[in-house]
Amino acid sequence: MSTLPVAGAGGGPIVSVLGVRHHGPGSARAVRQELERLRPDAILIEGPPEADPLVALAPDLEPPVALLAHVPGAPARAAFWPFAAFSPEWQAILYGTAAGVPVRFCDLPAAHSLADDENRDETDDESRGGTEGEDGSQIEGEDRGETPGLRADPIGTLAAAAGYDDPERWWEDVVEHRGDTPFEVIAEAMAAVREGYEPDEREARREAYMRRTLRAALKEGYGRIAVICGAWHVPALTGPLPPAAKDNAVLRGLPKVKAELTWVPWTYGRLASWSGYGAGITSPGWYHHLFGAPDRPVERWLAEAAAVLRDEGLAVSSAHVIESVRLAHSLAALRGRPLAGLGEVTEAARAVLCEGDDLAVELIQRRMVVGDRLGQVTDGTPMVPLQRDLRDQQRRLRLRPEALDREIDLDLRKPLDLDRSHLLHRLGLLGVDWGTPGESRGKGTFRETWTLRWRPEHDLALIEQAALGTTVAGAAARRAGDLAATDRTALADLTSLVEQCLLADLPQALPEVLAALSARAALDTDVTHLMAALPAMVRAHRYGDVRGTSVEGLAAIVRSMLERICVGLPVAVTGLDDDAAAGLLKHVDAVHAAVALLETDGTGGEVAPRSRWLVTLRGVSDRQDLHGLIEGRLTRILLDAGELDDAGDRMARAMSRGQVPARAAAWVEGFLAGGGLLLVHDPRLLSLVDGWLTGLSGEQFTDVLPLLRRTFGGFAAPERRAIGERVRSAGSGAREGTQDVDEGRAAAAVATVLAILGKEDG
Repeated sequence: MSTLPVAGAGGGPIVSVLGVRHHGPGSARAVRQELERLRPDAILIEGPPEADPLVALAPDLEPPVALLAHVPGAPARAAFWPFAAFSPEWQAILYGTAAGVPVRFCDLPAAHSLADDENRDETDDESRGGTEGEDGSQIEGEDRGETPGLRADPIGTLAAAAGYDDPERWWEDVVEHRGDTPFEVIAEAMAAVREGYEPDEREARREAYMRRTLRAALKEGYGRIAVICGAWHVPALTGPLPPAAKDNAVLRGLPKVKAELTWVPWTYGRLASWSGYGAGITSPGWYHHLFGAPDRPVERWLAEAAAVLRDEGLAVSSAHVIESVRLAHSLAALRGRPLAGLGEVTEAARAVLCEGDDLAVELIQRRMVVGDRLGQVTDGTPMVPLQRDLRDQQRRLRLRPEALDREIDLDLRKPLDLDRSHLLHRLGLLGVDWGTPGESRGKGTFRETWTLRWRPEHDLALIEQAALGTTVAGAAARRAGDLAATDRTALADLTSLVEQCLLADLPQALPEVLAALSARAALDTDVTHLMAALPAMVRAHRYGDVRGTSVEGLAAIVRSMLERICVGLPVAVTGLDDDAAAGLLKHVDAVHAAVALLETDGTGGEVAPRSRWLVTLRGVSDRQDLHGLIEGRLTRILLDAGELDDAGDRMARAMSRGQVPARAAAWVEGFLAGGGLLLVHDPRLLSLVDGWLTGLSGEQFTDVLPLLRRTFGGFAAPERRAIGERVRSAGSGAREGTQDVDEGRAAAAVATVLAILGKEDG
């Protein structure tokens, strides 16, 4: 295998430029072999030069990992450079560190690229070859396909010239599935494709800095330099280089920021092209397998696929594996491929191992083709104290970060599970959504269900929150205090913050948050804001009791808020349109449920909260100017509470012929919002609704039909069925005695009955 000498006349230095795909097992293996043959005394790799001091840590890391560059205090101005075990650059780093050869990064410094990101527009975003992460950060790397400034895909052009309609398949056949990589051929091909091409401003800067780094290495006296870069850049780094003054002019005056770099764990899911990563690949798990199993990769892959299916309870025998291997090799031979690729092994697995079951194929795709691998960094990696504290707690609580969703059930009566809950809630306050709370399977407030999934962006979030404290608990408490001190925080958000502090066990933050809440509640005159805030406060009080957390002062604030709600509610229900009535009704239901918890918890006072609330509702329900939806719902609440004995009369008045059908329908909707079983057990109420409906004209029925459909559609199917049975039986009873009897047809049955009774002669 030959390399590309640059300006090495006579006995001068030799520069070998190896053009690669950023993540390719064939390229990675070939680079390692070529470096062992060349034995260079310096290695230059595409990447940010500020990461040079981090190279020595690489042998102790477990890929996939990524270099993270960020601007302190600016979370969106960050970028990642991912590496997998099968990345050629990673293999070059491992070779250099093992052989004692200096390894340097030669791309544009992150200090410049992140400064440029601040003013980058949408077109620049596409031209850089990176992609934007979920938090706005960038994932660096060029797409080896579509290249800025070219009208056509260069790899697609080369594939078409070779008679391939699939560029990915061509690259695998020519590069990844070969025993070696034809670096000279790739360089010549890229030179031909780039002929007449003028790089855009960003790419020109990057390539100018690569040449500057190369000149600096030559000036330092290195005689055998190996450069590992994307194949697209090879023509810019070979042959006669442009004058240094020209490159210096391109780089002069670049904007600059302070950038900090470290290693962070990465995932194969984020390495995949479907994630939007510009240099991503369709099948990281498959490429990992090809790199780790150079001998008999097809056989090993399908055997592992069979094991995955068996773990899910599917019957897959050794005979299945043997036949699927034969089919994969046969398909490759028919298609003229040097080795069965992912397409062939997938088709073989679908036909033989999965027996045509798409769900089983999807399982293989998720577990193996993409993979669930999450990299690891060592304790020696530069970290902020907040990251180190989290790592320590993950070990103590036995919560290992994983790339795939994992569901855990916590029993808060157990100290270990309670500490886990505290940690996840604290991270949530910091914006690190490692865990997503779900519906608990068990009953009671002492159970929680979480879905855990670690993402690389979480490390960036921890770095950005590092100024808040050195521990997760301290940083979360400070974050809660900052949120409470913000004037823009709504009252409902403050009550939710109280709840979060209790769930996260942050007693040191509660006094500040409660003080802010009390002050805000005293000044807020909108009763709907108070109603929206009360349920979270009540839950906070309840969680404090269940978890043994002190909630001193919380009960007084709750009672004060409830009293102000009771005073303001009569005014709030005046002059409401349909949308406003529906919105207020949600608040009424939420407060009613919260008051029930207060009564149960015995916070009490001079007047029990439930009694005070029901007296208020009773007074409001007797008014004549209420919206039908509100009046119907209040009637139902009071009836269920045992506070009314005239619900039937109220319904009769609401649905009398003097009422507008639309208002009557809204009343029914509000009344039945608590469930339809009341109509099953109270014949009078059912009769009133039935009589009102049957008394409507066709036009009136059409007008109220949407409301009725929404009301009855909210009932469970058994409730609707029971109501229908009641209506049908009531109708049958009304027609009883009016049915005609065919005496001729009944005569035979009558004679039989008489015979049984011994009255044949009667």
